[in-house]
Amino acid sequence: MRIAVMTVDEQIISLDVDPHETVENVKALLEVETNVPLQQQQLLFNGKETRNSEKLSALGVKDEDLLMMISSASSGAAGNDLRLNPDGSAVNPAAFQQHLQRDSGLMAQLLQTDPDLSQAISGNNLHKLQDILRSRHRQRSELQRQKEEELALLYADPFNVEAQRKIEAAIRQKGIDENWAAALEYNPEGFARVVMLYVDMEVNGIPLKAFVDSGAQSTIISKSCAEKCGLLRLLDQRYKGIAHGVGQSEILGRIHVAPIKIGNNFYPCSFVVLDSPNMEFLFGLDMLRKHQCTIDLKDNVLKVGGGEVSVPFLQEKDIPSRFLDEERLLNEASSSGATVSSGLTQKKNTDATPASQPSGATEHSTSQGADFEGKVSKLMELGFGREAVIQALRLFNGNEDQAAGFLFGG
Repeated sequence: MRIAVMTVDEQIISLDVDPHETVENVKALLEVETNVPLQQQQLLFNGKETRNSEKLSALGVKDEDLLMMISSASSGAAGNDLRLNPDGSAVNPAAFQQHLQRDSGLMAQLLQTDPDLSQAISGNNLHKLQDILRSRHRQRSELQRQKEEELALLYADPFNVEAQRKIEAAIRQKGIDENWAAALEYNPEGFARVVMLYVDMEVNGIPLKAFVDSGAQSTIISKSCAEKCGLLRLLDQRYKGIAHGVGQSEILGRIHVAPIKIGNNFYPCSFVVLDSPNMEFLFGLDMLRKHQCTIDLKDNVLKVGGGEVSVPFLQEKDIPSRFLDEERLLNEASSSGATVSSGLTQKKNTDATPASQPSGATEHSTSQGADFEGKVSKLMELGFGREAVIQALRLFNGNEDQAAGFLFGG
């Protein structure tokens, strides 16, 4: 009968043998074909090792069956291929990867304990696998170093000030590590990226992705976006100034009213126009209050008009990638906690004239703005004198609510 023998290098050897031939005689034939000494050969049939004295018929070997030959020499070479370099990387990354892939139990364990390493072993990027192996080696080395330092501190002189300082630092770091481990287990969301709140809106009929920011004092639109929406012709340059907050941006002016569409409803909106090309439209606290908006994070919607309209916040995949660098956008838009220094300069006869210079001091420019006069009128309607109202507004940097609380408390 004819049998086939596959070597470890995937070479197929065909042999004509008698069914009652012993395994030892088959190995002798293979020695002639492969130059591998009989003593270094190991024959496997159906995954089981065979003994030299066994006959092929007794093993169940039939015509055209396949056996596998493994040599002890190749096993030693394979063992060398699985060795690691001093930096933790594999000597032969391909062989190392294949060896681990064949161990289903180990792969299942790695999937639970180290998914990054498991993914690298399952993938085709050997460079990534080597990088992860080096990284894990560095982590093990650092952990071993810390343990050695802790052990040395246990035997340190208790009266040594430097040793006691290191013990104190080690105890503090241990508390930090325990807190970090607890956070990973009980609050893993804290390590995830938080995507800012965006909704779909239309400004003057042009669809936009609006950044909803309750920490911004004013609703902001960039010059380029205002031009795209056909609103730049309405820019009132008398309201030039500086937006203060995380950073500073130049205020080009204000657009006093324009329609915005949220859901199926239209609402009037006013904008501060900034010279910020990378920030389009920011829906700030002024319009959130005016239109009685609610940021509902439970249902993940923005409710407008006391709930008459609800629009969902956008998922990360629906937000343009240029908007996802929120820290840069906040610096450019000066949104979170930003205060706006802009307004009209006024003469003693209260005739408004265009500003001849940028508004510098926040208190000075705020006290002379048209918005400021509106706040003065509202507070005077509550029965307070004009001078008292002006002083309260200046004291609280133009914040109407805080000024009213101060006046009532006084």
